[in-house]
Amino acid sequence: MSPYCPSPQPLSPVGRGALISPLPLAGEGSGERVNKTVTNDQYLINKAKYLRTNQTDAEERLWYYLRAHRFMGLKFKRQKPVGQFIVDFVCLEIKLIIEADGGQHGNDADAKRDAWLKAQGFTVLRFWNNDILGQTDAVLERIRQTVLALSPNPFCASGIGE
Repeated sequence: MSPYCPSPQPLSPVGRGALISPLPLAGEGSGERVNKTVTNDQYLINKAKYLRTNQTDAEERLWYYLRAHRFMGLKFKRQKPVGQFIVDFVCLEIKLIIEADGGQHGNDADAKRDAWLKAQGFTVLRFWNNDILGQTDAVLERIRQTVLALSPNPFCASGIGE
């Protein structure tokens, strides 16, 4: 075997190419434990980053209108961890969450999630992806009406910043 080519590492049992760590030598590894587990917070942050780089077409369309204070002068964040959940879009200023839902949504888990978010003081709007893509103006108008109802900011209520 060439000195420039390292010996191949065995594949994990899952078959995804992850390396298996060798067993510790006799007397090594006892008493010391290196915590390599990912905390729940770090897991959510990593998942949110992944979701931001892998948006659906509907999320991308909605984000075009919500980003950079474009929508009524409000700051929206996308794929943001809130508690133990990751929400598609959130405006923390008025505690508004907007969800773009595909076919996997609309079940009991979503109802429990919405109940928890509402208990934290958030208003949750859900739109089907096909509505966001096919009826964007109607979706934006519904968001606008909700913002007007929630907003303590007179500039938003007057329409300044739109």
